[in-house]
Amino acid sequence: MISIRLSIRLRFAVLFSFSLLSGLATGAASAAPAPKAKAAAGDHLLQEIDRLAGEVEPAVIADRRHIHEHPELSNREVETGKYVADHLKALGIEVQTGVAHTGVVGVLRGGKPGPVVALRADMDALPVTEEVDVPFASKVRTTYDGKEVGVMHACGHDAHTAILLGVAAVLSKAKAELPGTVKFIFQPAEEGAPAGEEGGAHLMVKEGVLSSDPQPGAIFGLHVTPLFEVGQIGWRSGGMLAGADGIRIVVHGRQTHAAMPWNGIDPIVVAAQIVLGIQTIASRQVDITKAPALLTIGKIDGGVRENIIPDDVRMLGTFRYFDRDMRKDVHERLKRTAESIAQSSGATADVVVEERVALTYNDPELTARMLPSLKRTAGDANVLEAQPILGSEDFSYYQEKIPGTFIWLGIRTHGADSKLFGPNHSPRFRIDESALKLGVRALSRLAVDWLQSAPAGASKK
Repeated sequence: MISIRLSIRLRFAVLFSFSLLSGLATGAASAAPAPKAKAAAGDHLLQEIDRLAGEVEPAVIADRRHIHEHPELSNREVETGKYVADHLKALGIEVQTGVAHTGVVGVLRGGKPGPVVALRADMDALPVTEEVDVPFASKVRTTYDGKEVGVMHACGHDAHTAILLGVAAVLSKAKAELPGTVKFIFQPAEEGAPAGEEGGAHLMVKEGVLSSDPQPGAIFGLHVTPLFEVGQIGWRSGGMLAGADGIRIVVHGRQTHAAMPWNGIDPIVVAAQIVLGIQTIASRQVDITKAPALLTIGKIDGGVRENIIPDDVRMLGTFRYFDRDMRKDVHERLKRTAESIAQSSGATADVVVEERVALTYNDPELTARMLPSLKRTAGDANVLEAQPILGSEDFSYYQEKIPGTFIWLGIRTHGADSKLFGPNHSPRFRIDESALKLGVRALSRLAVDWLQSAPAGASKK
């Protein structure tokens, strides 16, 4: 802990010296004519962001490696939360801890009046045993769902947290020129809270992260992905990642000896028929040319012995969607299909469909307005329109309350064999750390560009 605090102080001292140089440059430019002065000040701030992003890059990489080596599962990010809070406090940022269990919220009030913008990063890791050979690979093990497993940042949340810490360092040094307030949201449990617990973005919103002062008028976030190369940013207007509902089906039959199935009702056979039956919903019953939809049963549990037909079978699955009207229709079809198949065999089926993660929907107006900012940051050729992804992201719960835009950050080395970069959630997931600097620049510039051009009526600090 001592070494961590020392490194924080050293970074703070270095960046403070650059802040003084920034202030001198700003003072020299203040004598320009009024119309040009505003533009010049804005350009200077963006240039300063780029310069400071380069200065903090080594610290961002160091933070990412530390967090990667010490991963924590959802709602258990105790040490990660402390690490984040210590960094923010060292930068002079107002800090609130214990939000949604282990979440951290930082508030940076700029030197100029203006609106409030929020930036979000997630902090939790996954129950995955790492297979990437790096010096800072995770050796952490824990018990998950009754099994001993490894713990790994297999989805890049270590990078998200490190990037946002870098943004906090950059913007805190440009505080005097900052036209408004930035709210930094470090969120736990994006991967889902443990059974019986609340967590994630839903709980952050419930506990007032967007409604308590200062109230943000927009929110931005990013996610690293090997789908794009280093230097590339992916964007999409409207639905970007699918909404995800959890499916729970319990088939009730009647237990009997496996040698005499006619004396009972076999729920395993019925469950198998239900799995096949519900596949026709997306493939034959709804118009998926309007929007993608997907139904998957991922777990079936029934019986204790090979020669005993059990009473019940439990099935767990997921439904992914992009169209809210289609979602309601599929819910009805799913229930009807499972119940009817069960009834045809003399069994019964209890069907429950619950929202797990809402649809990640990038506000079209906000996204269109911020697209030039992304292009100025990465270059026109490196800002690519992304295809919708059937994965889900609980950033969606912030977007239900205020306009928000979520982007992809490429982490695959240019020209590298894509097989070397495992997909998100893989034990072979890896990151080309040269991508992190662009993440810092992109989020910093999105925040500043929005603060400088916020529409009339946006909340003021």
